[in-house]
Amino acid sequence: MLDLNDMLYFAEVAERGGFAAAGRALGIPKSRLSRRVAELEAQLGVRLLQRTTRSLSLTEVGQAYLRHCQALREAAQAAQDTVEQVRSEPRGTVRVTCPVTLAQSVLGDLLPQYLARHPAVRLEVQVSNRAVNPVEEGVDVALRVRNSVDDSASLVVKRLGEGRVLLVASPAQLARQGQPQTLQDLARMDTLAMSAPEGRSSLCLQGPGGRQETLQFSPRLVADDLLVLQHAALAGTGLCWLPDYMCLPDITAGRLVRLLPDWAPPPGIVHAVFASRRGLAPAVRSFLDFLGEELPARVRV
Repeated sequence: MLDLNDMLYFAEVAERGGFAAAGRALGIPKSRLSRRVAELEAQLGVRLLQRTTRSLSLTEVGQAYLRHCQALREAAQAAQDTVEQVRSEPRGTVRVTCPVTLAQSVLGDLLPQYLARHPAVRLEVQVSNRAVNPVEEGVDVALRVRNSVDDSASLVVKRLGEGRVLLVASPAQLARQGQPQTLQDLARMDTLAMSAPEGRSSLCLQGPGGRQETLQFSPRLVADDLLVLQHAALAGTGLCWLPDYMCLPDITAGRLVRLLPDWAPPPGIVHAVFASRRGLAPAVRSFLDFLGEELPARVRV
């Protein structure tokens, strides 16, 4: 049976480019490392490394085998982190950033629950729509709502759900202007938007059977804050698209009416980004676990 330690030794040698460097990192004599890797190759029946007096390189099968060894090492670290998490009570400060609407509609209600569970933890929450880089700005967890997570590729991404965007209007506006039955009917209605270059706004919508339409309109009110638009919609100023986690209570209470449910912009992916899974402080890990438990139901996965 293979000695799993030999797989880890091989990974260190391959990553550090030689037995001497790997030996210094591991605190193991170079000769012992060389013997263990040679024994591993003998057991596998293949050559993993090409050795010369001046250099060391991976064979093709060695490159493939290295990926499995690295995965094994990460799994072992994750197992150790799990034990440490159980052993260590979450404590200390967790620094979080969150978009304004998500903070006001969802996160604000959840934070007291988290702090009640973990009395030794304190939170510092920055509420901002600015894109924050956790590594550069010393933030533990950055919450984001975006159509794609591609721009977070250099960070660890934890998906928390998908937020739909709903078209809503007040009963007062519908009594004044009628209830639209098609996208074309929206042209005669007062609308709201977050931006409108040169007085025109556009929105890409997905509909039945995967159909796509680009809706163009001239909003009566433009504001780059969704809470302002929500208040205007409730007052009957115009119809607008709002995140479901923001407007569902108003829909349930009858203060807003959902319109054209078959048409909507692409959903926003609610996710957390952070620098690395390895070495996460217990407080940070507990906060991420809490978000994973509580947020999905709030943002309608």
